[in-house]
Amino acid sequence: MGRLAVILFGPPAAGKGTQARMVGAEMKFPVISTGDILREAVRDQTKLGTQAKGYMESGALVPDELVDAIVKERLQRKDCAEGFVLDGYPRTIRQAEFLEGAFREEGVETLVIGITVDDRVLVSRIAGRRSCPNCGKVFSAASLPSDRDGLKCDECGTALVQRKDDTAEVMEERLRVYHRQTQPLIDHYKSRGSYVEVDGDSRVEDVFGSILGIVRKQRKAASVL
Repeated sequence: MGRLAVILFGPPAAGKGTQARMVGAEMKFPVISTGDILREAVRDQTKLGTQAKGYMESGALVPDELVDAIVKERLQRKDCAEGFVLDGYPRTIRQAEFLEGAFREEGVETLVIGITVDDRVLVSRIAGRRSCPNCGKVFSAASLPSDRDGLKCDECGTALVQRKDDTAEVMEERLRVYHRQTQPLIDHYKSRGSYVEVDGDSRVEDVFGSILGIVRKQRKAASVL
């Protein structure tokens, strides 16, 4: 059975990170986030991490070529032997093409899953979100603790706050940026027949079931080739 790369796309507040973790745990695939592996490479003082450190400390964007090299290095570890989930990469057509070249060399199958949620629903979700400044727990409008009138964290009792970037105006701009940057990638993968969409406006468990069904179907198809 060949290796499977699961790439998840989803707008802010669509639950992409949660779904990536759930799929990774169920399939026993590592979840690879560019932010995490960049920080790991810097912490471990690898050759590539040392190169990235200067950019990160100055607040500059790490060049695509360096990110690509760090991602490729990460995908060569033993825990990626069966497959892996990519979260937050690729972000550009050039990165997608780099991945395709690397995958061809190593016989990796690609499955791209887009989690779709109407923008109005996402704006409503984020505007109703509150977080605990002490323990970091995040509450949606539906999960605010009723026993404390929705004003205090049910874990530590600290007063909940709305983060500055959790406003409708900020969210609308984030969504505009997301659609502008991601639509070309979606079109790219659609043209290659490797893109599938799932409805993200459902319970977390239902979205997960849809995604898992697609992943398992792809694995089964790959195993009979």
